[in-house]
Amino acid sequence: MSFENPSREQIGDILASAGNIAVVGLSDKSDRVSYMVAYAMQSRGYRIIPVNPTVDGDILGEKCYHTLAEIPEPVDIVNVFRRSEYCAEVAQEAADIGAKVLWLQQSIISQDAADIAERHGMIAIMDRCIKVEEAVTMHGRRRG
Repeated sequence: MSFENPSREQIGDILASAGNIAVVGLSDKSDRVSYMVAYAMQSRGYRIIPVNPTVDGDILGEKCYHTLAEIPEPVDIVNVFRRSEYCAEVAQEAADIGAKVLWLQQSIISQDAADIAERHGMIAIMDRCIKVEEAVTMHGRRRG
């Protein structure tokens, strides 16, 4: 069976109810796409939890964790800024912490990651920018 992203309406529902969003591969450099996207989501009221094994300290005013497993609170969405070949491993880590959604950013596609997500009851979204989808699907909607 070929992969299909949820409908725009379903994506809007996911974003409307999202609490914590762990951003895997979030850079601490403000000129990087991951930083710009996370900053935009944070400024729209989402709680961003940075995950980057090479960063100690904070990103966007939030404590950065080296792995998803280190995050001491529930995560709704795992937003991934890693190359496709690393996404299956991230998907398994997301499943291990009980995340609800695995979101691979624009241009990132991993059937293996999507299969892992499905086996663990997670919703998978691939090759979509969370910032763009939030702007399109949440226009005029309330979160929460």
